[in-house]
Amino acid sequence: MPDHRPLSEIEIVQNPALGAFVLWRFGLGYQSEDGRAPLLPLSFLVLPLLLHRPTLEVISSTYKTSGLALFAGKLGKERENLLAIHERALALRPLTFQSIGLGINQRLLTLDYENVTIRANTPDSSKGKPAIPERIKALTNGADKLGFWFSQLSFQQVASILVVQF
Repeated sequence: MPDHRPLSEIEIVQNPALGAFVLWRFGLGYQSEDGRAPLLPLSFLVLPLLLHRPTLEVISSTYKTSGLALFAGKLGKERENLLAIHERALALRPLTFQSIGLGINQRLLTLDYENVTIRANTPDSSKGKPAIPERIKALTNGADKLGFWFSQLSFQQVASILVVQF
């Protein structure tokens, strides 16, 4: 029997389709410099950083050229904000798994089992650039920025700067 109840605000924002799109944009940002795909575990940090409004605001207010360390410094002015990333990553793990699965199913993402990386597939240029709704532009820009920042560092450096454990 279909569920016809109205969606809550959390269900609207934290859904696998939006998650797949954000992970795809993260991957494109990561791959923009040299084409390397991000390690799969880094994907589990993207949604906890972007779907938390105060954290997204800090990402949005940090220049792309400033890097992850400066972002973490701004976020860590209140240390509990930085330490909360790990807990949010654990809480959003099911949504991240669902988002990765949907992204692979819709061919936005490709999982490389051998190298444990997740590649953002290049959009078909013959179809033109997709129009991004204004309400998710901050997520899109944040995902691109996170991808770029993560690509500039090793896996261990990202984990250390964001005070997370894998």
